[in-house]
Amino acid sequence: MRHVYISSFLLLSALLMAGESFSHDDSPILEGPYLGQNPPGLEPEVFAPGIVSIASWGDAGRFSPDMDEFHVLRWGRENNQRVTESVTFKRMDNRWHEVAVPGRDGVPFFSPDGKTLHFGKRYKERTKDGWSEMKSLGSPYEEIRIMSLTASENGTYVFDEVGTGGDGIIRYSRLVDGKREEPKPFGKEINTGTWNAHPFIAPDESYIMWDGDRENGYGSSDLYISFRKPDGSWGEAINLGDKVNTDAEEGGPQITPDGKYLFFNRVVTRKSGATDSDLYWVDARIIEGLRPRQ
Repeated sequence: MRHVYISSFLLLSALLMAGESFSHDDSPILEGPYLGQNPPGLEPEVFAPGIVSIASWGDAGRFSPDMDEFHVLRWGRENNQRVTESVTFKRMDNRWHEVAVPGRDGVPFFSPDGKTLHFGKRYKERTKDGWSEMKSLGSPYEEIRIMSLTASENGTYVFDEVGTGGDGIIRYSRLVDGKREEPKPFGKEINTGTWNAHPFIAPDESYIMWDGDRENGYGSSDLYISFRKPDGSWGEAINLGDKVNTDAEEGGPQITPDGKYLFFNRVVTRKSGATDSDLYWVDARIIEGLRPRQ
């Protein structure tokens, strides 16, 4: 796939001044929300096949809070070396335009207010001119091997850790009276099984989702959810069920900023026998069907 290596600011400025659209000659025209894709129902579907989810590459992606950007990371192997490719789809005048982002090795997590981009233990802040230079969360986060960090509207961090021998756990850190608490591990409701990773906390902190490997799962890793109880504690982990989880590996759950769809990754095996990862989406009502009745 061909990309134009140009900064987002210069691209958008050029389009606005020229009053013309930007697209690849060999790419379909994408118009409307969700990159022009028809939304799924309660059965998961591959998201934007051939556009975001590309055969022979692993793919992950996330919308910005205003739903006008979709950030993608692709990974694969060339000459026995891991290679990555980052692109961003931007919507202007209801049409999506693809822009390559050289040097970015990861999909940022936007804070719910859109003012911070989190890259694990690092982050960028929105400025009047765009985004700041990359900053560090500092100690103790620098000492933790974080893969994914998400944040709630109240500023609570929820993040994972690459463990020794795969025994990773999920931690949280609250913002109380403007001061950040020391990270603490969640209880056994969440940190149970062989490992747990790639958490997502709902903006209102009403639930947490993640992927993990447990004896009662469908495959090597499944998606789980824990709902917050009225007393503030966390409920037992609930497997998202066989509509989402399979005997393959599922991971990286997230909800779109409008709250309508669940995105996640699934390892797939191609006809050639090679494996990679596709991005799937499904109606978020599937989550409400799992919520315990009080």
